[in-house]
Amino acid sequence: MNRKNQRESGLRQQLSAGQMAMVAVGGSIGTGLLLGSGASVQIAGPAVIIAYVIGAFLAWIVTNALGELASAHPSAGSFGLYAELYLNPWAGFVARYGYWTSVVAAVGAELVAASTYSSYWFPTVPGVVWVAVYALVLLFINLRAVGDYGRFEFWFAMVKVVTIVAFILAGAWLLFGGRVQPQYLNHGGFIPNGPASPLLALSFALFSFLGLEMVAISSGEARNAKEIPRATRIMFALLAFVYLGATAVLVGVLPWNRAGVTQSPFVTVFVVAGIPAASALMNFVATTAALSGANANLYAASRMLYSLARDGHAPASFGEVNASGAPRRALLISAGGMVIALIMEKLAPASAFLYILGASLFGGMLAWWVALAAHIAFRRKISREQLAALPMRAPGGAILSLTGFIGILIAISATWWVPQSRITIVSGLPYLAILTIAYLLLRKSKPSGTISL
Repeated sequence: MNRKNQRESGLRQQLSAGQMAMVAVGGSIGTGLLLGSGASVQIAGPAVIIAYVIGAFLAWIVTNALGELASAHPSAGSFGLYAELYLNPWAGFVARYGYWTSVVAAVGAELVAASTYSSYWFPTVPGVVWVAVYALVLLFINLRAVGDYGRFEFWFAMVKVVTIVAFILAGAWLLFGGRVQPQYLNHGGFIPNGPASPLLALSFALFSFLGLEMVAISSGEARNAKEIPRATRIMFALLAFVYLGATAVLVGVLPWNRAGVTQSPFVTVFVVAGIPAASALMNFVATTAALSGANANLYAASRMLYSLARDGHAPASFGEVNASGAPRRALLISAGGMVIALIMEKLAPASAFLYILGASLFGGMLAWWVALAAHIAFRRKISREQLAALPMRAPGGAILSLTGFIGILIAISATWWVPQSRITIVSGLPYLAILTIAYLLLRKSKPSGTISL
């Protein structure tokens, strides 16, 4: 185990607990929440609150499992390394490459969104110019020392958090101050689409929490092991408050059947609350949110590819770091994948890009599955003395991890009956098969475990 941990040495240990937490928050809170697509609300109505409560519980299980594993093995490889240690090399391979593809696609989508928002102020500037400018800025930030990166992302993500907290407070003021009629029981009641609707909306809630695993990814660059449990608790508390609070306000202030049909619910609530220039304010926040998400995902992608290289699953040059301690080549390759995603979004048919997005979401859930399975195996192998010495321990142990594993499996299986998210299974399962074939071919061609181009 020590030998595998040492493979990822070379990164700088400079991140504080707050910076690690905000990297995860930045990667988790994307433009979807701020733009208010309303897909989950349209499926479940006000009962979407139930879906987010269950989703938060499952995310809490994953958070604790990853936190315990990260405190035992702080590394950029995160769940991929844990899978190799406690499951098998195949699990580590498919989890890391599946996740790497997932976050690379997310970077591309966030940059395209940021360029679209920028046209609000500069309609004559081509979108490709914004993409190029933002890409260069993010590369510059990520190539600096990780401490500098952490400070930048901390304040970048803070813009989103402050805005959503303001949204929650404004909504609570409207609801409890009697300025709007609560909508929880209107238009068909609290569960207008049937008792199964919260389950059908659960996958959207889980996708909202994707990004929490970035705390484990950044653990290899934490100042010390004590920062990991603190970062884990800060991150989950923020995400749970943001998603549960925003959802409760959204379906309380607005009729659920209007969500995702008119303007952004954030804009609507701010307008009702009398906040001036709500549209311009939210466009600025949405732009910042997209760039923060792209920044966090690019960081995660570069560390995941770095880990793959250090473990012999990618060219060794991707495992090298520059003078600042950043994995420069892994970062540039991840950015290259981002460019491919951008081109496909612009040129490929919409259905083709939806398949890529579906595989991306499947890759995120695959990382969670592997993390929970590795935690179950970890608990079986570790002694009581070793467990007691860890700076963080997961409540419920292997039993709760098994519960989370089954819960996520049920949520993803339920997407088959949801037209908006069925593509997750349709594209995800073939993608898993492709990764498995790639693993078998690479293992056969390189028995020593070293892969080169």
